[in-house]
Amino acid sequence: MLNFFHNSYIFILIEKLVNFINSIFFVLLLVALSFALVFSPPDYLQGDSVRIMYVHVPAAWISLASFSCIAIFSILNFIFKIKNLKLITKSIAPIGLMFTCIAIVTGSIWGKPTWGTFWAWDARITSMVIMALFYLFFIVIYKFFDDDKANKISSILAVIGLINIPIIKYSVEWWSTLHQPASIKITGTSTIHSSMLTPLMLMFFVLILYCALIFLMKYKTEIIKIKKKNLKRYDQ
Repeated sequence: MLNFFHNSYIFILIEKLVNFINSIFFVLLLVALSFALVFSPPDYLQGDSVRIMYVHVPAAWISLASFSCIAIFSILNFIFKIKNLKLITKSIAPIGLMFTCIAIVTGSIWGKPTWGTFWAWDARITSMVIMALFYLFFIVIYKFFDDDKANKISSILAVIGLINIPIIKYSVEWWSTLHQPASIKITGTSTIHSSMLTPLMLMFFVLILYCALIFLMKYKTEIIKIKKKNLKRYDQ
């Protein structure tokens, strides 16, 4: 069981997973884009501009999920001192920052035809920008501090940033914003039609696979860095 957490075993497992994802990714991407750009109907009010949703919404979901994972793993790492969790959070952070920026940019592009402006400092947009800053600070901490100090500071930062997650989620209900309420609900009736829900979920699945691919390659890089450090110590 302990061998499962050994970096050498993980390295081999990563290679297999990367090869598997690469073998199916482009086919699934083609299918998802076909549904999003061709088969899904234009919105009766927004027209074809609604297709931005198929990137914007999954990007926002991934952004929130990534920071939630970082916060949970940071807390567990702070308590139990599991080194692999530190590598996981360091590997997730750039992905979360990237998708937060994608959500902000695509939201801005979508906002022009929908709201008449590229930018408005409403509650959701502002809270998303704040989360992007949390991601950025989390990444920068490991650049300027040693690992032990960075672990402590990043864990505290992740816990504080976690408070922002429900603010983003419920901002449209708590305050008057330009964003509409959630169309997809886990509990309750969703208001989005299946002709749009299907391409949305397909794009979400494809982007999740893309995240997994980036994460695995980043995690592999972190393992290689550790091995190089160990070799240097051995040579000395």
